[in-house]
Amino acid sequence: MLVIYLIVWGKLFCFITLKKKMFSFAVPDPLMPDPSKQPKNQLNPIGSLQELAIHHGWRLPEYTLSQEGGPAHKREYTTICRLESFMETGKGASKKQAKRNAAEKFLAKFSNISPENHISLTNVVGHSLGCTWHSLRNSPGEKINLLKRSLLSIPNTDYIQLLSEIAKEQGFNITYLDIEELSANGQYQCLAELSTSPITVCHGSGISCGNAQSDAAHNALQYLKIIAERK
Repeated sequence: MLVIYLIVWGKLFCFITLKKKMFSFAVPDPLMPDPSKQPKNQLNPIGSLQELAIHHGWRLPEYTLSQEGGPAHKREYTTICRLESFMETGKGASKKQAKRNAAEKFLAKFSNISPENHISLTNVVGHSLGCTWHSLRNSPGEKINLLKRSLLSIPNTDYIQLLSEIAKEQGFNITYLDIEELSANGQYQCLAELSTSPITVCHGSGISCGNAQSDAAHNALQYLKIIAERK
């Protein structure tokens, strides 16, 4: 009789040969968690979110590492996950954890959706992230119409605050990403990302991080002004 123990896909199997016949059975391992007893979205939230997108006919989720910070012994990563016109931000001690965290937030958002309910994503996220170029051009909002009349060249204007007010009025989010590498002329750089549909990303530079963010906000405002005025 020959006894062989083998681990296959995280399970321990015992193979016994007796007179040219082989018998096998799984041996429970108390040190390994039983996947069947864990919540489905905790097993693989990234895969679960992808399956959800395919089921409803949405585009597949896109993950982007937006920020990395903290000391060497305690790094923190921030990942942005986009699904159609919606966006979630995840954080973690590793890039993988940040990605999982963003996916888990999406799954929590859609947890009440029945598998048989083939609804559109816009019905799930509501109107808070439904800012499109068409809605900007036809918006009666005070801030966006003030932007149409503004020259955006008045000294000491707080462009970051102005962009924030328009974002609040029009229902989109702003994310500033500081670029670690200096520009060719030695200036700080920043990207301003607007969660409009489609996504808008504007570059800015300056003698400090604050100046770079202000310049990025200024460029974003100029872009929004052009789009809002276009017929």
